[in-house]
Order: sequence, then structure tokens, then C-alpha cells
Amino acid sequence: MHTAKLVWVTPDAEKLIGKIARVSNPANEDNPNVDKLLRYLIKHKHWSPFEMASMCVEIETTRAISPQILRHRSFSFQEFSQRYAVATGVDIPQLRKQDTKNRQNSTDDLDHDVKLILEHQIEKHFNSAQDLYQQMLDCDVAKECARAVLPLNTVTRLYMSGTIRSWLHYIDLRGDNGTQREHMSIARSIGEILDTELPTIARAMWG
Repeated sequence: MHTAKLVWVTPDAEKLIGKIARVSNPANEDNPNVDKLLRYLIKHKHWSPFEMASMCVEIETTRAISPQILRHRSFSFQEFSQRYAVATGVDIPQLRKQDTKNRQNSTDDLDHDVKLILEHQIEKHFNSAQDLYQQMLDCDVAKECARAVLPLNTVTRLYMSGTIRSWLHYIDLRGDNGTQREHMSIARSIGEILDTELPTIARAMWG
């Protein structure tokens, strides 16, 4: 849960970005050696060449997290629709304690016995909601109406597509503290994809 996997990436993306960055130097435009150039572009924040290549990933998460992802408006999205298909699966949330100094943060020191009690109650609550959802469907209630009773932690799947420039900034922002842990896990998964597919860019960006 809260993971991402590659769907597609622009072929030879790093070489393409380097070629386009040299548009004003046509004699050297097709030079395949782009490592130093890409590092220079990132160091000096010349971002526009990174808009010339793109990547699409498939994300598995919950309806609690997907709205945070959808706020990144430089991307294009396609999400599983509970209006057209039956929702299946609910994820029991990882319970953490509210950080008293940072309202955007949570900590792992919630009492163990309290967690067990609450997790049991959550499971009962989720099972009851799913049973009601199925009962509504069995009574021919429209999926778009029945979905209203589902928990926020219902599993969802979405495709997210954007330029490499957008991905660099998304990973930089969401892969660090200040982001909800589940969302951070997704961003870091995407960072690993970028590191595999565009290693020179990833190293130049994050060292």
C-alpha cells in the first residue's frame, strides 16, 4: 500500500533533455555526453529543458491520501472511479500520535495497548461500512450514491503523468518531512523510479 510503479517514461529522456538544452548550439546539439550539462542545469536552476521529457506512474493508495496528490496541478491524473466500478478493499490506518510541536507531523510513540484497542474498533467499523455498501448495491442503489458510506481509507488506484521538471519538484517537496508519512512513502517510491530511469538527473538533484 502507498506505492508507485512505472508505467512509461520518455525514451532516452536524459539525452533528449540535453539535446533540447543545446538548441542555441546546433553544432553540438546531438552530443551524447549530457552528464555535466544536466548537473549544470540543475545547479543553476535552469528548469525549462526538463519540461521536454515526461513520466507516468501508477499509484496505489487510499482515498485519504489521493486528494493530497491531486493538489499537484501541473500533473495529469486518471483515478479509479467509484461511480463506475465497485470499490474493493479498505486499509487499516497506521495509528500514530499527534506531534505536540508540529501540527503537520505525527510520532510513533502512541501507547501499544491503545493502538490494539483502536485498531480492533476500526476493523469492526470498516467491516460494517463495507457490509452496508454491499447491501446498498444489492438493493440496486447506484454506485455513485452507495460510495458515500465507504471509509476514507478505501483503496484507490490512479495514474499520474507529468514532466520531469514537475516530478523533480514533487519528489523534493513530498519526499521529506512535513508531508504525511503515507504520502511521503509514495513520493520516495517515485524517487526510486526516477533514480533508476534517470540516474544522472537524480544524482544531480539529490546527490
